[in-house]
Amino acid sequence: MLNESEILTKAQCFHCGEDIVSDLYQADGKGFCCLGCKTVYQVLKSHDLAGYYVYNDIPGQTQNKGQSDFAYLDVEEIVNKLVDYQDDKVTVITLYIPAIHCSSCIWLLENLHQLKPAISGSRVDFLKKQVIITFKNSTASLKEIVETLAAIGYAPITSLQDVVKENQNSKPERKLIIKIAVAGFCFGNVMLLSFPEYFGLTALDANFKLFFGWLNLAFSVPVVCFSGIDYFKSAFNNLKARRLNLDFPLALGITVMFVRSVYEILLQTGPGFVDTLSGLVFFLLIGKWMQQRTFNHISFERDYRSYFPVAVTTINNNIEKPIPLSDLKKGDRILIRSQEIIPADAILLNGEAEIDFSFVTGESVPVKKVYGEIIYAGGRQLGGVLEMEVIKPVAQSYLTQLWNNDTFQHPKNAIKTFSDTASKYFSVVLLMVAFGSALFWSFSDPTKALASFTAVLIIACPCALALSSPFTLAAIISVFDKNGFYLKNTAIVEELARVNTFVFDKTGTITNPDAQGLTFVGHINDTQTQLVNDLARNSGHPLSRELCKYLNKPLHYQVDKYTEKTGRGISGTINGNIVKLGSSAFLGLPLKNSPNSTTTHIIINNDYLGYFQIKQQWRTGFKEVILNLAIWANTYLLSGDSNRESNALVPFFQDPDALHFNQSPQNKLDYVTKLQDEGKKVAMIGDGLNDSGALKQSNIGIAVTDNINNFSPSCDAVLDGKFFQKIPQFIQLAKDAVKVIYMSFAISLTYNITGLFFAVQGMLSPLIAAILMPLSTITIILFTTIAARAYAHKNKLI
Repeated sequence: MLNESEILTKAQCFHCGEDIVSDLYQADGKGFCCLGCKTVYQVLKSHDLAGYYVYNDIPGQTQNKGQSDFAYLDVEEIVNKLVDYQDDKVTVITLYIPAIHCSSCIWLLENLHQLKPAISGSRVDFLKKQVIITFKNSTASLKEIVETLAAIGYAPITSLQDVVKENQNSKPERKLIIKIAVAGFCFGNVMLLSFPEYFGLTALDANFKLFFGWLNLAFSVPVVCFSGIDYFKSAFNNLKARRLNLDFPLALGITVMFVRSVYEILLQTGPGFVDTLSGLVFFLLIGKWMQQRTFNHISFERDYRSYFPVAVTTINNNIEKPIPLSDLKKGDRILIRSQEIIPADAILLNGEAEIDFSFVTGESVPVKKVYGEIIYAGGRQLGGVLEMEVIKPVAQSYLTQLWNNDTFQHPKNAIKTFSDTASKYFSVVLLMVAFGSALFWSFSDPTKALASFTAVLIIACPCALALSSPFTLAAIISVFDKNGFYLKNTAIVEELARVNTFVFDKTGTITNPDAQGLTFVGHINDTQTQLVNDLARNSGHPLSRELCKYLNKPLHYQVDKYTEKTGRGISGTINGNIVKLGSSAFLGLPLKNSPNSTTTHIIINNDYLGYFQIKQQWRTGFKEVILNLAIWANTYLLSGDSNRESNALVPFFQDPDALHFNQSPQNKLDYVTKLQDEGKKVAMIGDGLNDSGALKQSNIGIAVTDNINNFSPSCDAVLDGKFFQKIPQFIQLAKDAVKVIYMSFAISLTYNITGLFFAVQGMLSPLIAAILMPLSTITIILFTTIAARAYAHKNKLI
């Protein structure tokens, strides 16, 4: 009979699961291994966070290693290097926390505000083991935040923050490579040891046969418990959320193969399915690695070349020059116009900064900055032009993280992919067939019931289906990437294929950004022209940029009290003169009988001087794009300009009712919503500046860019303006990608049906399974890769 002390000695810590070696630390009838774990439990309970222990057993980390000294976080210079954003109210920082390992960790870290009221928000990136924390710096310091995390067992690595941010993307890949190496080593040895069985060498000594079986079983343990563990975790987490994904039948198939192999080898009733099991996990991991490698090359997180397929304007010896954001470095002087995103942490040197940081913090109130202040990456300038000096190029994944931050975005319906839909039904059908087969044989031949049940799960394991979508979509996105079309994620490809309605903005989208055919009607002198140039220089609007190109004057005056009404006009005080540029409605003018072209009117000190007449030049291939899409889809034009050019556009859109002018940003958003209410799948194609609401509301929002930093969090894709004429080819390739997925699914299904023919009869042998499983996987890999490239070649994209 054990006494209480002996029971405690053999018990586990309620918090971390470590062995309890003393009865000193108890609370609420629960035992703990150390004072640290007991303290964490009491802290969580006192703040109504005991739900931490509901989601997982022993979710915590041991606290008996002592606490770190975070005194260095009181040094301002160090803090400035670590934070992502900071102003006089809030600070945003990304912390790497190695202890993150389960759903309880996520739940606790996303409820930190209950533990520390100064924390206004926290989001966890589980795969990178990072948490992004926003806190009020007036009531708590970074040191206090880090100490709070350390006190509950989630001490972050802060001293190596920059290194951690740069290297986190490579860590999952290294782990995956190790898992592939283990699975490949085991698979090769298992196949070698199974050759006598394959070729029916029955004369082999029984002792060797048994020995080989035990070796195979030993090789299967690391395959299941190490290489394939992620499939079990994913299936378990989805089951807890009452979802069925493709990882469920994969995990089930792996489990059944392992259990049946153990049963057959131990009882010497058969060779087991270790070869099939090892090959399955090996090929699945190879597929995952190839997908990850492809994503590392084509995803928005890889570098600025794909995240921002545009340029930022630099100033050197008073000469403005656009450079790729990937070339931006510390010490560069950059020019930021109105409505442009600040791409890197920089010091304000010139101009009136009024920054919208809602993209970073969620707070919509603009923040004013003065000369010498640091402005953090991710803010959008609302005022006039700024001159800034880069002090720290932003981490490659930071702006990507902001773009994907759904917290600050208008909610869209989640994109449903074919893989998600198929996995749900596949899992249900698979279980029905397996149980049906077992039930059938249980009446006539009970020995075949278990055999058929396990055989169905083995042969119908959807490995090929699991690979078809990622391989196809990764290949397609790579093609898009090389053609200047950058998608937010792979799900956008399938949604793009469903689009049946296209809505175009006019200025900056279907018009050529090069200033051609621009003339002035009225009377204006050189001094007034200089004032107009200096005002237009502050705006990122396509017409303002065309105007600056046409006037071709260097900056002479600074602009005070700059304001811009999106899509309508701009105004400001320059050298004591009040200058206004824009539409007649913006300036309060009666409609004038100007030619069929876009006009920009000028008022200086309440005197009307005339207007610039801009004869719009359509983008290369615009007519072909519209006519091609109109064959099978609905096309519409929503423009903030007047309808003076409607006659020039009617031949393109054919239906005059499809042209809508004088549309405000809200009008555009409402029109897109109306089309969606009619059951249409809408792609909004705009310039990313004036159409953010419509881009956000549409099923697919595509921002067209031309060497300007007009990144918008509203868009799902970014299109380099040079490739505008390829839009129909992109749409067709997306449709072809879905065809490839369907065809690969059909191939996988053919393999499964062939295998099921033998499985339901209880006739499936390890040899058949060993051949069918890898063969189906290799077939899918080859087919999707070749088919995707073939369709890309057919659409003239490679």
